[in-house]
Amino acid sequence: MKQLIRRAAVLGSGVMGSGIAAHLANVGIPTIMLDIVPKQLTKKEENKGLTLNNPSVRNRIATESKKALLKQKPSPIAMKESLDLIEVGNMEDDMEKLAEVDWIIEVVVENLEIKRKVFANVEQYRKPGTIVSSNTSGISIEAMSSECSKDFRKHFLGTHFFNPPRYLKLLEVIPTKDTDPEVLSFMKQFGEDILGKGVVEAKDTPNFIANRIGTYGLLITVQEMLRGGYSVGEVDSVTGPLIGRAKSATFRTLDVVGLDTFIHVAKNVYDQVEGEEKEKFSVPEFMHTMQEKGWLGAKSGQGFFLKKKGKDGSVIYELNPKTLEYEDRKKLKTKATEMAKQEKGLHRKMKTLLAQKDDRASALVWSILKPVFIYAAELTGEIADDIAAIDDAMKWGFGWELGPFETWDAIGLRKSVERMQSEGETVPTWVLQLLEAGKESFYQTENGNVYFYDQGTYKKKDVNKKEIHLRSLKEVQGVIKKNTGASLIDLGDGVACLEFHSRSNAIGLDIMQMVHFAIEEVEKNYEGLVIGNQGKNFCVGANLAMMLMEAQDDNFFELDMVIRQFQNMTMAIKYANKPVVVAPFNMTLGGGAEVSLPAASIQASAETYMGLVEFGVGLIPGGGGTKELYVKMLRQLPKGVSFDTTKVANDVFEKVATAKVSTSAAEAREFGFLDQCDRISVNPDHLLYDAKENVLSLANSGYRAPKREKIPVVGDAGYAAMVLGAKNLHLSGYASEHDVKMAEKLAYVLSGGRIQEGTKIDEQVMLDLERDAFLSLIGEPKTQQRMQHMLVKGKPLRN
Repeated sequence: MKQLIRRAAVLGSGVMGSGIAAHLANVGIPTIMLDIVPKQLTKKEENKGLTLNNPSVRNRIATESKKALLKQKPSPIAMKESLDLIEVGNMEDDMEKLAEVDWIIEVVVENLEIKRKVFANVEQYRKPGTIVSSNTSGISIEAMSSECSKDFRKHFLGTHFFNPPRYLKLLEVIPTKDTDPEVLSFMKQFGEDILGKGVVEAKDTPNFIANRIGTYGLLITVQEMLRGGYSVGEVDSVTGPLIGRAKSATFRTLDVVGLDTFIHVAKNVYDQVEGEEKEKFSVPEFMHTMQEKGWLGAKSGQGFFLKKKGKDGSVIYELNPKTLEYEDRKKLKTKATEMAKQEKGLHRKMKTLLAQKDDRASALVWSILKPVFIYAAELTGEIADDIAAIDDAMKWGFGWELGPFETWDAIGLRKSVERMQSEGETVPTWVLQLLEAGKESFYQTENGNVYFYDQGTYKKKDVNKKEIHLRSLKEVQGVIKKNTGASLIDLGDGVACLEFHSRSNAIGLDIMQMVHFAIEEVEKNYEGLVIGNQGKNFCVGANLAMMLMEAQDDNFFELDMVIRQFQNMTMAIKYANKPVVVAPFNMTLGGGAEVSLPAASIQASAETYMGLVEFGVGLIPGGGGTKELYVKMLRQLPKGVSFDTTKVANDVFEKVATAKVSTSAAEAREFGFLDQCDRISVNPDHLLYDAKENVLSLANSGYRAPKREKIPVVGDAGYAAMVLGAKNLHLSGYASEHDVKMAEKLAYVLSGGRIQEGTKIDEQVMLDLERDAFLSLIGEPKTQQRMQHMLVKGKPLRN
């Protein structure tokens, strides 16, 4: 089957429908977004003399949904231009356009009969072979397509995105008995490779996988809170990162999702199951009362938490479920929580947390985890084929660090089952059989491959060939060389990878040394180098604490040496004889951006937040960032055409002085951090593979290191213009005196010093100017205050 999705249609433009349309646009797929025709005019439309037959009125719902995408936070769109790929219309006048698309996604109201009517209408317009899917969160996929034609049913399945579609990784794909296996296979690969999702095949059961387990777990937590007399704040303080869950924990998550949405999802299961399971999906009465009062969470301004402004800033209060009044927020601090926080690694934290007897936190966590373990085991085979699918769904859909079976392994499978049985719990037979066979865990790792227990044996987990796992590579074949800050790893096919693994991946002397070693090793024995890692963020900059300490001790000789070495490192990356591809993702700030900018190519994850942010701590980039961004932006200008260097210098000045950070890789390209030769990976799991392929492409095309060229600068005139802008901001009250001092230093660097406009200088001159400006500013008391404030408070100080 040769299938392509060149164009798509989304039916329904609510929060979910418009979010899916935005995600499709983000990955470059032109999308038609249709909604119903309004039944009455707004006051504004009446005042304009419009009628219900006017096209702007008939398309109003979809048009307003498209406009709303610009206002939502976090933004569903990668950049404003993404909206140009979304065409709006309505489901009466524009259905014939469905014949032009390759994929139709239904995202209308969660009502079976309405969905059936929509699909009956779609059948009249779709061309044979067009894939149709429903984004339902729980209505039977089989039932909604049962009255459709054979070709329709053959190309029909569920595609359940999680909200917001741009950011949440999970895509549940749900086939029916009539879905063509080739269609299913194509959509799973399309979901991973083009949409950048973690795809899990689910069965056509109530709420599928993640919402079934996740909703159950949330309701169990609420019930245990009420039974054990815990407060909302206490529960959230131990059901977040401490047990490998999102920072929003339990009740903050419910506030973000919306209580009305959660109750609807819970009711969907409640209405379709029986007995004890039905009872577990019964929503407590106080939550229904909250819904009646409109206390739905973030969208209504209050829910389980309420934020109020006080004398010293905003204060967050928690809801008392018994009195329905707001009280001071509490945290559960016990011996178990304090001991767990001292441990390294989630496995050790969990074991320590659960090992403490007669401890309120330990008891709460156990009472929450135990039923979820048993429930997930009971549903294996019913909601998904295997435990790996369940674990992946929970990690990708709910942000769990470990899925239920991985968590069960982490705390010790045999001991926990013995504890469950001693407490009178019925553990599913297949789990007991696993233990009786002498097995100690659901998962095993061998030669870098992961195996999961399935029906009496261990099966190898299928992994997309584009997924490279550095930890597994290191376990199997070791490393070429390593120190405290980085490791050099063989990726195969003649490509090496330099992995940062310092604290927060901050760049220190250890990483600088490894960059030089890596480049020397690659020039001797490899085709090229990838600089990448699989930490939380690519790199949040240089080691700020170390630099502040040296400055406070007046060790300016050492600081000068460090900055010189940093600059030497970035120049080594730029002028390496073999291609160096940097693979940034998530936070790529300060030094992280400075490592990226000089590379032969950047292979950025779609979610890359890149910026030169040193201004926020009273500094300017010192490792070549200012110079390299300026050069990169000059390089993007048309060759052979005269251009205004002042405009480029001003643009760089503004980006550095405002510490501008991109909100996506697409925006990083718009800002000039990426150019047209750089590439973007939609799926973060494929980033290192794509970077490796980028290296090989450059090597195979006869890569040569760039020639050292002189840089045209704006000189005195440009300097004066940049400084004037900063002083005007100061006079208007938008910049402090220290801000102006920093701006003057930055302008001096960009202007190339006090020289004539149009002069061309060697890039080392600009590097020297950067280093001098950096050293001058780091000696300023106000800069040191800013650095200290950032280290302690985690946010910038304006002084």
